[in-house]
Amino acid sequence: MDRLQNTVRPYAWGSTTAIPALLGQQPTGEPQAEMWLGAHPGDSSRVDRGNGPATLDTVIAADPERELGAAAVARFGPALPFLLKVLAAGRPLSIQAHPTLEQARTGYAAEEAAGIPVDAPHRNYKDANHKPELICALDEFEGLCGFREPAEAAALMASLAVAALDPLIDTLRSKPAPEALADALSAVLSLTGEKAEHTVAEVARAVEAAAEGDPSGAMAGYAFAAREFPGDTGLIAALLLNHVRLQPGEALYLGAGVPHAYLRGTGVEIMANSDNVLRCGLTPKHIDVPELLRVVRFEPGAPDVLRPAAAADGEHHYPVPVDEFRLSRYTLGAEPAVLRGPAPQILLCTEGSVRLTSADGGTLDLARGQSAFLPADGTDTTVAGPGATVFRATVTL
Repeated sequence: MDRLQNTVRPYAWGSTTAIPALLGQQPTGEPQAEMWLGAHPGDSSRVDRGNGPATLDTVIAADPERELGAAAVARFGPALPFLLKVLAAGRPLSIQAHPTLEQARTGYAAEEAAGIPVDAPHRNYKDANHKPELICALDEFEGLCGFREPAEAAALMASLAVAALDPLIDTLRSKPAPEALADALSAVLSLTGEKAEHTVAEVARAVEAAAEGDPSGAMAGYAFAAREFPGDTGLIAALLLNHVRLQPGEALYLGAGVPHAYLRGTGVEIMANSDNVLRCGLTPKHIDVPELLRVVRFEPGAPDVLRPAAAADGEHHYPVPVDEFRLSRYTLGAEPAVLRGPAPQILLCTEGSVRLTSADGGTLDLARGQSAFLPADGTDTTVAGPGATVFRATVTL
């Protein structure tokens, strides 16, 4: 068992208080957006096995089968296939979608062949992997996820009484769902100049007025986005998406092509080990409209909020249709939980404190905000700490 030392990324949208509170630290006044737990080369966690700190990705690379297990290496390759994060949003993240594995491989190869630097601001594909992800709320968490039914989106827009939205409303009401959503999003992303400024300003005023009568509803979320990104056409794109509010312990799975944005709140996020993002609004960053429209799935439907019941050992498992990651939340009682399986694991304590005990009797104590890496040695590990909450990240074999 290795205690992890993790890096916190200070993206501008980050909360100034949530991650410091989790770690028991004083806020610095600067945003602290994401704490990365894992072996992503962009910001790998560090471990110390007696010879000083070393990055987890280099430790794994030195002996993948010992650290990950032969079955995981055979299935996913010689690198940890998931990245775990604590995400703390104080303001909205960009509306975005992620590619399928095939799209990522094709896009990455094309940009490599074109000689586009991997850190270029207009580069879409930073790697050749897909990026399915799961977010589990630690506190009330607000976001946008997937397309509304076209008729519902049209009714929402009509309720704002903004004449400039009438062409979008007509599109949403007159065409089959996939075509209506694709044409509407394309039209929004094509808005430029004075027309865009005028339309966004009118919509912003309308959602602010509507939010006064429903301060905890969808309009309040849209109004928050409008204040944080004045003049951004992403506000209109957001009206096409479902508004969702997660309570602590609830989760959302976001597969390839699903447009989404996190508005505010703190959660534990897990994803395939990738950084591929196609943006479509609420951002000053590059938007590649043709590539985005190729990647997005224009399929309406309400978000599927995951609310798993606890198993006998206190495990709440969040099922997902991918094997690169498996996330569980343990609410520990008087009896310890026993973690089995010849696969790599990362444990994160988010409430109380716990003691990990390995099969050979070794122990490691984790306080709130602390985490550990468990190599795939095929033995059991017990986790004890009545009243504590622990997240477990691993893979499905």
